[in-house]
Amino acid sequence: MTNHSEAADAPGTEQITLRNPSELAEALPYLLGFKPEDSIVLVALHRGRFGGRVRLGIPERPGDWPSVADEMAKCLINGCEHKDGTPDGIVAFLCRDPKTTETGRQTMERLQPLAQMLRLACGRLDVPVVETLCISDDHFWSYSCPIEECCPPDGTPLAASGTSVMAAAMTYAGVQVRRPLREMRARLTPWQTAAVPEQEHALDAAAMTLVPRILAGVPRAEVADETLDLARRVWSRFGHLPTGDDTLETDLRDDEQLAHDEAARLILGLQDRLTRDHAAEWMEGDEAPLALRLWRALARRCVGPYGEHAAAPLTLAGWVAWSLGDRVEAGEALDMALAADPRYVFARLLMEACSADLDPEPVRRSLRKTRDERDMTPSEANSEGAFDGGGAGLSVGAGAGAGAGAGANGEGVVGRKNAGSPGRPSAEDSREPTEDRVTRALEAALRRRGSRRAGAGKRPSQAGAHAPRRPQGRRRVSRQGTRRDG
Repeated sequence: MTNHSEAADAPGTEQITLRNPSELAEALPYLLGFKPEDSIVLVALHRGRFGGRVRLGIPERPGDWPSVADEMAKCLINGCEHKDGTPDGIVAFLCRDPKTTETGRQTMERLQPLAQMLRLACGRLDVPVVETLCISDDHFWSYSCPIEECCPPDGTPLAASGTSVMAAAMTYAGVQVRRPLREMRARLTPWQTAAVPEQEHALDAAAMTLVPRILAGVPRAEVADETLDLARRVWSRFGHLPTGDDTLETDLRDDEQLAHDEAARLILGLQDRLTRDHAAEWMEGDEAPLALRLWRALARRCVGPYGEHAAAPLTLAGWVAWSLGDRVEAGEALDMALAADPRYVFARLLMEACSADLDPEPVRRSLRKTRDERDMTPSEANSEGAFDGGGAGLSVGAGAGAGAGAGANGEGVVGRKNAGSPGRPSAEDSREPTEDRVTRALEAALRRRGSRRAGAGKRPSQAGAHAPRRPQGRRRVSRQGTRRDG
């Protein structure tokens, strides 16, 4: 069995040497930062050291396995070639707990064709798979090792969590394992409780209050200020609450501090891209952890037909998590945002930047610059030739009733052409320098890294288009929510 070594992140620490399949299996949660569930994981090896790694859920349909194996192999190997060169080898893991009628061994046998497909996919790219492990029911099996003394047919029990020499070495090196992904996703998943009807009613009521105001020409900046002021008040309440290791207890406390009508007003207000970008400025210092808790809480309130509206708070949660250095939660939040709205451009760009291992600082700088310019005094603004475009209209996803207000790009912007104050450009003229600065910063960072794909963040058939929406399953205009694509 080939030895594989992983140097600890901290400079000057000793390498941790993995000598057998058992130690490889125990190392997997530390390599990823969390215990994978129902996952395919590929880890690259470079001269005996671990390199890049990719993870994907195991498709339920075996017919999807060949294409998934090919794509994962290409993704890992091409990514490594840009960063560290072609890998010397790959270690593959298949992680899945048995179904109620299965044993762990039966699960292993059922996944054996997938293991073979992964080996063939990597081999076609001239990179061998040196070990393939199946982890199921707290046991592991090796598809590569035929020696029963090393890898018995009934599997080898995994060491109890945190009790092995491997766990002690990783803990000493400062490598920690997060909670399982299902717990992380549960913090971002819409409620399925008895409170759902009341929250849904509050969302309907907020939409019926906000839409007439927008149709009457209320300045976009006024709606944004109201949303952001409410958000500050709510997350400031969170700062007075005790926190601990129990995430469920923390989330329940946060939920108690957020009224249904407040959540509804915030969810609908964040559908405006300008408001969302201003909210993204709470990404560092003491504000960031509190804002992250608020975005999680709002994602949990996007219930019923308002599930698509979760894209905004989920993207903000992903952005703040990434800014704070938590790439695991960032990836999960952004993945859920794209599941809620596959066309949400900000989420797609952030996902690509996070996956490319980019530094979030260029985006933070862009947000700081936008905030500083917005906070300039009138005299400073005049000296810089700045303007605020305070009379903007807000985009409304008015569904079938939006035809008259929709522009050429299908955004359904409700507002007046010359809504700005006398002597100032309208918000239609001033939108790009402020709103799109974050997007431009992300695209520039991706171009510098060389990983920006043509048309990323846009559907090929509708590049640049933003179709108006309404909550799914609703036909009445009075119950429509505000929307503006990312």
